[in-house]
Amino acid sequence: MIRMIVGSMAVIAGLVIFVVPSYLGPDDLKDCAKPQPGTCAAADAIVAISGGDTTARTGEAIKLYKEGWGNRLIFSGAAADKTGLSNALAMKKYALGLGVPESDISIEEFSQTTAENAVNTGLFIHDNNIKRIILVTSAYHQKRASLEFRARLGSDVEIINHPVAHDRQWGEWWWATPSGLWLAFSELVKILIFYVTFGTIL
Repeated sequence: MIRMIVGSMAVIAGLVIFVVPSYLGPDDLKDCAKPQPGTCAAADAIVAISGGDTTARTGEAIKLYKEGWGNRLIFSGAAADKTGLSNALAMKKYALGLGVPESDISIEEFSQTTAENAVNTGLFIHDNNIKRIILVTSAYHQKRASLEFRARLGSDVEIINHPVAHDRQWGEWWWATPSGLWLAFSELVKILIFYVTFGTIL
């Protein structure tokens, strides 16, 4: 009996370790080696939102830009330190330092939450008739970010998910650290709250 219980717990733990990161971090580009017509088509813009490991998120967005996945970068995020630069401006400076032309960068400096990222960035997206975006954030945050963006942007904007697979806060050993477990648990709770708030599963 004890052996059966232990075996069942091991199976459940294995499923959690496999299923949770797949659910939290959907990647629509995982089977795309390079931009090409169809499901792997390039986007009108690449949107990176700050928070967590902002440097890793910014770097991934710049990498996509240089690989031809989009010809515009949009960085979103308010200042972490109110006495300094906004996250978005810091992200822009990072991109400029890596050779991205300033004309290809747009920033949104006022968002302090994921919902605000979606709302405020959405204004620019709609005003500029952008119809397809690649959304970049950390893997543990990708699902919730995509839900928030879909809810605010509507069906006329296609959202392509592409998370940073590994950063300072998240990786394949997420389940082995208190911080990783907390990130997973808190994101699942926030996703549940989103569903309850909007009354539907998008």
